[in-house]
Amino acid sequence: MATDHPLEIVNTRVFSYPPDAVFAAFSDPEKLATWWGPEGFTSTFSEFDFRVGGEWVFVLHGPDGTDYPNHSRFTGVAPQRSIVLEHLSSGHEFTMTMLYEDLGGRTRLTWQMVLPKEKEELRGFITQANEQNFDRLEACLKRSS
Repeated sequence: MATDHPLEIVNTRVFSYPPDAVFAAFSDPEKLATWWGPEGFTSTFSEFDFRVGGEWVFVLHGPDGTDYPNHSRFTGVAPQRSIVLEHLSSGHEFTMTMLYEDLGGRTRLTWQMVLPKEKEELRGFITQANEQNFDRLEACLKRSS
């Protein structure tokens, strides 16, 4: 039986840094460009308008030399609490919600991605790529502290 329910992918990690530091690693495009993307990828941002309705346009450069154009729009920004974006790139549309939970000097960061159900074959790749993003975010936070 076919289902119309979307695919939901959730990754969570606790970072030993307060929410303002973890949030700043995303809201500062210079910091974000150092860690966004799976291991081995780099990013070139052409637009980063970090506000509700703002656009984020960038290219992820794969380790094999392949370029992956990306276009997103921010639909929710609550400093130190949450970020919501719609990834608009054709064929890779999804909604992503990032939740920042204050654990008294530490932060639980949860990423929830909602994709069309027909993208189920990407679950393993996306889950692993998100964990690599978290590893790279951890390294960025260590460099900034």
